[in-house]
Amino acid sequence: MDRQQTNQTLKRIAAGAFSIAAFILLWHFGTKGTDLGKLMPGPFQVIGQFFRSFVKKIGPETVLGHIAWSLSRVLIAFSVASVAGVTLGLTMGWYRKVEAIFRPYFEMIRPIPPIAWIPMAIIWFGLGEMTVYFLIFLAAFSNVTMNAYAGAKAVDPTLVGAAKMLGANDRQIFLTIVLPSSVPYIFAGLQIALSSSWATVVAAEMVRSSRGIGWVIISGMELNNMTQILVGIIGIGLIGFLLAVLMRNIEARLISWKEGGQ
Repeated sequence: MDRQQTNQTLKRIAAGAFSIAAFILLWHFGTKGTDLGKLMPGPFQVIGQFFRSFVKKIGPETVLGHIAWSLSRVLIAFSVASVAGVTLGLTMGWYRKVEAIFRPYFEMIRPIPPIAWIPMAIIWFGLGEMTVYFLIFLAAFSNVTMNAYAGAKAVDPTLVGAAKMLGANDRQIFLTIVLPSSVPYIFAGLQIALSSSWATVVAAEMVRSSRGIGWVIISGMELNNMTQILVGIIGIGLIGFLLAVLMRNIEARLISWKEGGQ
């Protein structure tokens, strides 16, 4: 079984490497000696510049420094939003009074994209870091809350009934049945929220920032430097991919009991 899983993993890696190589070749021949090549650089020039920017600064930081700034903003706001979203989602899904009070407000706020809050955020918090944190918080909060709420609603009523028959009170049922049963839903929301947070920090940094991977792109636009723009885009894609893989691995380790019980 382990050997079969290893073979499948190797096949997936090979398929991914092949697709990336095919894309790079298509990009290379699409820009070599063509009109498109007059507008944008080829892949090897961009990849070379990406790695050179590890030591050569773009503005005040290297590309690694800009990525670190963006990640720090995301992790701070994402952590706060995750705690708030899980708390509200679970209590709203389990306690009817909490649902009656907060769900109407949540349903009004949820459809509004974080970027639409930029004018209000600037008025409330100015052009500093708090505006960026606020936008990232909104991007993560809705996804985490909705999934935690769905998890609480999906709890098996048979388990709840059995716990009540054994004398468990509402608090014990919430901690021992509702919370563990909602963990897979919560992690699904966290994965979506993390991706949304990363996309939002890039947009927020384009509005007002002097550091961050979003600033790399907006600075490249101002300088008409397509290579710098593509360097920023590559950085966004790579970090987004790594964050998704990291979150999936954490989920697999923390809820391995769920797979074993199926």
